[in-house]
Amino acid sequence: MTASARPKISIALCTYNGVAFLPAQWQSLLDQEQQPDELVISDDLSTDGTLELIRQLAAEAPFPVRILENSVRLGSNKNFERALAACTGDLIFICDQDDFWLPEKIRTMTDYMVQHPETQISFCDAWVTDEHLEGRQGRFWEVVRFDKRAQDRWRSGEAMEVLLDGNRVMGCAMAIRRPFLSLALPVPTDIPDYIYDGWMALVAATRNAIQFIDQPLQLYRTHVQQQIGVREQEAGELVELKDRFARRRAGKLAPLRAKQAKLTTISQLLSERIPADAPGFPQLRRRLAHFTMRGNLPQERLSRVLPVLTSLSKGNYNRYADASANWYAPYLAVLGDILE
Repeated sequence: MTASARPKISIALCTYNGVAFLPAQWQSLLDQEQQPDELVISDDLSTDGTLELIRQLAAEAPFPVRILENSVRLGSNKNFERALAACTGDLIFICDQDDFWLPEKIRTMTDYMVQHPETQISFCDAWVTDEHLEGRQGRFWEVVRFDKRAQDRWRSGEAMEVLLDGNRVMGCAMAIRRPFLSLALPVPTDIPDYIYDGWMALVAATRNAIQFIDQPLQLYRTHVQQQIGVREQEAGELVELKDRFARRRAGKLAPLRAKQAKLTTISQLLSERIPADAPGFPQLRRRLAHFTMRGNLPQERLSRVLPVLTSLSKGNYNRYADASANWYAPYLAVLGDILE
């Protein structure tokens, strides 16, 4: 990478009562093979001396540090939003206060973004550790089930499909092009179970502009004080055949209609920001149509047969089955939709 091609690097670091863990993360930033051009810190009304510690560390930092002090507590989503908006770099790295970056992280991810100018977000893997940054317990992607099958689907252009199965992307593992923020911010607050990283990943996936770097470039510390911890992807609900005819129809329809409502909200919010011909929209619309059909099947069983079998013939029951489900799970869902 030539000097003329080198983008300006910002780090967006959010803090809240992080005095116990911040020194290790700070040292990992100082030890980066490629130093940032600025560090923007947004503190969310810490009460444990975090701000005082930041000021001490910033006074000796080899790069510019800007400190934002919130006058009211914003919470994690809005605090990161504030830090990101204040960054001036071409590439912005999101930083949690309690992790630890391996020395090659900024260099590796910057090189990737320079070599892939169409990518708006890249993200890396991490080693999951205990609260002392010891005992590498495995890779973060194993926890969120971002396995080879999911990665192959992602590479083939199905990033939206993979993300709608469950978020695989940690904000603290992202590198983001600053112009992309005009699409992603502000982060909506009306999508159940979504925080800023899941939303930003969806926005980028709609444009097929988010890619992964299959390399752990940081340590992910797990501890009881985390505001947002390891969010393991849960397997979908498995309903035994014997139970399918014992539960009330309303109980069956409720989770399907909840999925329909969430997908509808996501579709509406993305449509407000991104052109309708973006490559990720067909995947979203197909999924929404499937769960809309399933959640609104007629009361009469015979009238359910055609829409259910049509969706089965299109591969939708297999496509949207949980990755950990048995091979016959999609066919149980078909039977349930027709008979329950």
